[in-house]
Amino acid sequence: MIRFSLICDHDHEFEAWFRNNDDFEKQKKRGFVECPSCGSKKVDKALMAPAVSTGRKRETIALAMNEMQKKAMAEMKALSEKIRENSDYVGDKFAEEARKIHFGETEARGIYGEATLDEAKGLAEDGVGFMPIPVFPEDQN
Repeated sequence: MIRFSLICDHDHEFEAWFRNNDDFEKQKKRGFVECPSCGSKKVDKALMAPAVSTGRKRETIALAMNEMQKKAMAEMKALSEKIRENSDYVGDKFAEEARKIHFGETEARGIYGEATLDEAKGLAEDGVGFMPIPVFPEDQN
């Protein structure tokens, strides 16, 4: 997923996540991309600065989100936690375990873990259903 800095025709700046540039362009063309502040669908990519780690506290960064974004983030975090609570962690064996489940070689169950980009591409080519789970800064402590 790629985070784009966006700006509407009323100069409201915001960020959104897309699989790639083509995904952004397709969603924009279909009218799915809109400004969270004013609802305008006339949205373009803004200039982006590289991500630089600073000493700012997470609370300071969180305050930059509007209420709708805070709510969406809390819902995503809760969903991510629920998935982890109801699944088995398989670590870097995710691709191997997912294939075993898909092909009926082992008991069907929810799993999560890590996979390389090549492993994920291979799973998709094999028709194995999976999706990335968001990782939040608090998850890495």
